[in-house]
Amino acid sequence: MTAAPEPGNAYARAGVDIEAADKAIELMKVWVDKARRPEMIGGLGGFAGLFDASALTRYQRPLLATSTDGVGTKVAIAQAMDVHDTIGFDLVGMVVDDLVVCGAEPLFMTDYIATGRVVPERIAAIVKGIAEACVAAGCALVGGETAEHPGLLDPDEYDVAGAATGVVEADRLLGPGRVRPGDVVLAMASSGLHSNGYSLVRHVLLEQAGWALDRDVPELGRTLGEELLEPTRIYTRACLALAERTEVHALCHVTGGGLAGNLERVLPVELTATLDRSSWTPAPVFDLVRRVGEVSQPDLEMTLNCGVGMVALLPPGEVDAAVALLAEHDVAAWPAGQVAVAGSDTAGRAVLTGQHPGW
Repeated sequence: MTAAPEPGNAYARAGVDIEAADKAIELMKVWVDKARRPEMIGGLGGFAGLFDASALTRYQRPLLATSTDGVGTKVAIAQAMDVHDTIGFDLVGMVVDDLVVCGAEPLFMTDYIATGRVVPERIAAIVKGIAEACVAAGCALVGGETAEHPGLLDPDEYDVAGAATGVVEADRLLGPGRVRPGDVVLAMASSGLHSNGYSLVRHVLLEQAGWALDRDVPELGRTLGEELLEPTRIYTRACLALAERTEVHALCHVTGGGLAGNLERVLPVELTATLDRSSWTPAPVFDLVRRVGEVSQPDLEMTLNCGVGMVALLPPGEVDAAVALLAEHDVAAWPAGQVAVAGSDTAGRAVLTGQHPGW
């Protein structure tokens, strides 16, 4: 005889809760509504997000820019601490600040959340952070997807990813072609670790040292978990203002690969950039990882941002105006180095010299 089917919806018995997903959508609507632009058409529930492209007619030659990224293993910290409304800033920051590097204004973004079990309140908290970060960046959150993957992810596990599209006038495009010898390397302070290098940080502090996330760390002035969950700084509006009001030649978003590795991506092959570490003191968390994990400085610098989250290359005469403008956006900035004609051994390279105070 064939066994009688279990009571309830078959999909639910397989681990997918449609009702929970519907509730999550209802809870997140209020946050998505806050992350709108006038060009956004419709709301949640459609198969695609719509954006009125007639806004691009004000451009002479609009170039569309696109970027996609995730948050990496920082989500493990959010899950362990059961704090989910800040991880959205990390996601949006990783995506839109890659767009602004070429001078593009982010127009709209979509997100993707995969989870082992849909907990409506948790999904809504994640989307809340994404929406608030979109507001901070000035872009619309036009849609997204939440997928329940029982058996692939544990019930309380999730991962997030996103993609954004922006636009820049062709003759305002920033990049290596504008960089000149004598340009100043203007460093912009990070808010902390941002969203890169967490596999190293977790290995060093949580696994090797055995520190708990609720451990009070005097040099941090808060618990370890609070420090590790510090949201990524979003530089978009500040950098767009910089491109509008000063003669910026190039921008560099410092993510995986560190300061030198990312700066080299916007350097012409015939030039080099030399940066002086003594011009800034990284936040205590970077020295903590270095000391506790006995991590070499080269390893640290090619994994973490070490206190610099964004860089601008611009003429010396623009530095004072740029520093003042960035201060208006609550972004601390300082001259950290200079661009010069490269020798045969430094062509296209960024070189760090000196030592951070106290290291």
